[in-house]
Amino acid sequence: MRKMRFAASVAAVALAASVSLGACSSSDDTKSDGGAQGDTEQTAADQNAADQALPGDPKVDPAIEKAVSDRGAPKLTAVEVPTELKITDDIVGTGKEVKAGATVTVQYAGAAASTGVEFDSSWTRGAAATFPLDGVIEGWSKGLVGMKEGGRRTLVIPAELAYGNGGPAPGDALVFVVDLIAVSNG
Repeated sequence: MRKMRFAASVAAVALAASVSLGACSSSDDTKSDGGAQGDTEQTAADQNAADQALPGDPKVDPAIEKAVSDRGAPKLTAVEVPTELKITDDIVGTGKEVKAGATVTVQYAGAAASTGVEFDSSWTRGAAATFPLDGVIEGWSKGLVGMKEGGRRTLVIPAELAYGNGGPAPGDALVFVVDLIAVSNG
């Protein structure tokens, strides 16, 4: 659990930087497990603190986490560039439903819509990410509302609800495939 918490923290920081480009909320939970994101060694106190759930963190159901893990990373391809947010439930979950402003734990992959070239993936990093929806791009904060734990959703996000003319795919729409592991609505 400790390594997952540290890796998820690192992944959340990377996701926040990637998905929100400076519009993300800050968090003190950005410790590293000594991987590529940081070279600091963890103390026993840091490790103990990491084993404790933070207030507001979603409670992960091991069965849902296993189902998402067994499903594996999605394959991304180019899609038609949308004029508005397109939401598709590839797999409908059965757990708690995401409400506006929730904190979510997800596995995801993102690509430029016009090329299908992946630019970010928690699957590639090897750890789920936990973050608040009020600190990410508008396409995510709107696109995950109503999704249920255990589900897989594809978001095709027009540039104006993503990065506009900045970010990893300037001026392009984005496609994200998101697997919802857990949600905390308050």
